[in-house]
Amino acid sequence: MTPSALPLGDPAPADGILPAQAAVGAADRKFSLYAHIPFCAVRCGYCDFNTYTATELGGGASQDAYAETAVREVEFAARAMVASGLPARKLSTVFFGGGTPTLLPAGDLTRILGAAVAQWGLEDGAEVTTEANPDSVTKESLQELYDGGFTRVSFGMQSAVPHVLKVLDRTHNPDRVPQAVAWAREVGLNVSVDLIYGTPGESVADWETSVRTALSYEPDHISAYSLIVEEGTKLAAQIRRGQVPNIDDDDHALKYELADALFTEAGLSWYEVSNWSRTPEDACQHNLAYWRGDDWWGIGPGAHSHVGGVRWWNVKHPTAYANRLDKGESPAAGRETLDADTRAMERIMLTSRLSEGMAINTLSPEARKAVAGLIAQELVEPLKAFAGTLVLTLKGRLLGDAVTRALLD
Repeated sequence: MTPSALPLGDPAPADGILPAQAAVGAADRKFSLYAHIPFCAVRCGYCDFNTYTATELGGGASQDAYAETAVREVEFAARAMVASGLPARKLSTVFFGGGTPTLLPAGDLTRILGAAVAQWGLEDGAEVTTEANPDSVTKESLQELYDGGFTRVSFGMQSAVPHVLKVLDRTHNPDRVPQAVAWAREVGLNVSVDLIYGTPGESVADWETSVRTALSYEPDHISAYSLIVEEGTKLAAQIRRGQVPNIDDDDHALKYELADALFTEAGLSWYEVSNWSRTPEDACQHNLAYWRGDDWWGIGPGAHSHVGGVRWWNVKHPTAYANRLDKGESPAAGRETLDADTRAMERIMLTSRLSEGMAINTLSPEARKAVAGLIAQELVEPLKAFAGTLVLTLKGRLLGDAVTRALLD
């Protein structure tokens, strides 16, 4: 998923060549690919991602021509990485997000994947995921994805309760989800389902119904995200006009704790603030690459990339994106090179989301001293470094901001 608003930054060169910093230590970092598919059948009322209805754009930005455009960026990326002095690395993960990637024919998705594999190769056991709406797949399309190299599908279930789905403007029939999950399993794909909690009008009983329903499908992985109301969305306008109630932090906390208890009871283990997996191998390796600060190239309109502390983002509009690539130019709109302090701050924020935490000996002496003070106050567990200060926040301790400030001050 790619946000609709782009950050400010420095100009990005048309040749895509990265600063020398990007290559330092690259051989020791994993490399991933994110492919943004910006098309949706209908824009959901809460969604702030960079998406467009599937048939409203012409030229290279259209749904029919999109695979060819994306392949051109894959090829551009491979050339730019060589020119930047980066070592040859196979892809450890690939993730197709959106939008709704499965609005494209399965053959288009496997074509983009095939182009990436041709350029970089795949590590043994590499995870290859696509997001999907339950109503945008068939057993045949899932079989084609599996045969083309995909290993995993993440279904946007969001809720099992019709009136909650209606508020979210989700168009699928809840009865379609178990069918889609069954098809995916039959063809050999691992399965994740996404849930959203805290929708206006959703009761605790509604949320429990959604959680228990998702668990009844026996997925390998579940993501559960609190609803965030973004300015400029239909939902934000409805709340402002009083058409639906506002979201409530206490309601979110209660539902998070309920979900965590039910997932744990069903044998799924928490490994990141919003994610639970049946085994460590079932954890989303692509998202772990983000949280661990590995390298990834994002292709598609508005997609973000990160290589060795250099971060950049593509132009938002699909037509502008296609036009850049047609001219053989980088589609990047801007970039930034992170300094050591910024990278340290982000490392703390990202790894504190994970159950594995962060080794104290990777912190500066000042930060280690701060951790010792927090342990003395019994604000963090000494054997877990600060394994999940944000998790402590979500579980009611309300310590995340204080812990982070203490480590960074």
